[in-house]
Amino acid sequence: MRVLIVSDTHRKNNHYFDVLRQEQPDLVIHCGDVGGSEYALEQAADCPVQIVLGNNDFCSCLPGELELELGSYKVWVTHGHKYYVTMGNEYIKREARARGKDLVFYGHSHRPVIDDGSGIIAVNPGSLSYPRQEGHRPSYVLMELDGEGKAAFEIKYV
Repeated sequence: MRVLIVSDTHRKNNHYFDVLRQEQPDLVIHCGDVGGSEYALEQAADCPVQIVLGNNDFCSCLPGELELELGSYKVWVTHGHKYYVTMGNEYIKREARARGKDLVFYGHSHRPVIDDGSGIIAVNPGSLSYPRQEGHRPSYVLMELDGEGKAAFEIKYV
C-alpha cells in the first residue's frame, strides 16, 4: 500500500496534482491548511483522501484530527499547531504515546521530518507550496506498507 502524506498546500495545488500523477497512491493523508480546496484535492485523487483542519482552514467542516489504522499501526493525524511543533516534536510525540498511537502525522511547520525515536514515529511532510527548510524545496512523504504491514517512509522533493 502506498500512502501519500502531504500538508500545507494553502490552495496552491499544482505540485499536489503533479505528485498524485507521479506516485499513484492508494491513500492520501493531508495534514491541514488546504485553504478551502478540499473538494479539488479529493476529486483529483483516484483513491480515498483524508484531510484534517489546519489553523488557516477557516469556515471548514474538516475534522480537527483523525485516528486511523494503517497496516499494524495506530495513527493519529493532526495539523500540529496546538502541539508547539514549530519548536520541535517532543510534545506531539508525548501526546501520541498518551493516546496509544504508533505514528503521528502532522504539518504546520512547513519543514519535513521523519523521527522514529522514543518509540513513536513522527512524520511531517513539510509543504508542497511554501517550504521553510533549508533549500526551500517543496516536499511530501511517501509511506509504503509491505505485505506484512511494516512501514517504510521517504521524504521526497518536487
